[in-house]
Amino acid sequence: MAQISKKLGQNIKEIRLRRKMSQGDICRKLDMDRSYMSAIENGKKNITISQLERLAQALGVSVDKLLK
Repeated sequence: MAQISKKLGQNIKEIRLRRKMSQGDICRKLDMDRSYMSAIENGKKNITISQLERLAQALGVSVDKLLK
């Protein structure tokens, strides 16, 4: 489980940086706390399916892309 969270976090961060977005940008779009987003990117927090879908939409990618 920890491996999946870590990989998901790395993918989110990589895509976010490729889109030239800060954590703050994403958090404002999703009305999410920045420290929570940081924990997700560092593989320390699990997110729900609905949060994953919203995050994928905010990044302009499919959920598949985040999970690969």
